[in-house]
Amino acid sequence: MIDHDPQSQKLINRVFDGGREGLTRDDILDNITLYWLTRTGLSSGRLFWESKLAFFAPKGVTLPVAVSAFPDEIYTAPESWTRKAFPNLVFYKRHDKGGHFAAWEQPQLLVEDLRESFRSFR
Repeated sequence: MIDHDPQSQKLINRVFDGGREGLTRDDILDNITLYWLTRTGLSSGRLFWESKLAFFAPKGVTLPVAVSAFPDEIYTAPESWTRKAFPNLVFYKRHDKGGHFAAWEQPQLLVEDLRESFRSFR
């Protein structure tokens, strides 16, 4: 699904503007093609259109939570807000690169964070 958020468009467009970091042209075209051929673009956006929740209001989630903050995310949660929203925060790390598609753009960084997050549960 192509997002109409200017920050998301900037992240997607950077590869077509000659950027070498993150997604490739083939990554973007594969993703668009998947939604186009399966006709799921509209239904994948339904969650965003129908949500009336205060998305950025702290929630007080008591389960253990780990957060990886990437600078090119649509909203990079500061650690102070994250601690309010998740009182049982077991891991927080701010990265120098990556964004909304972190698992796709920076898989190594995300895997390292996951491993470090779950290490204390062994």
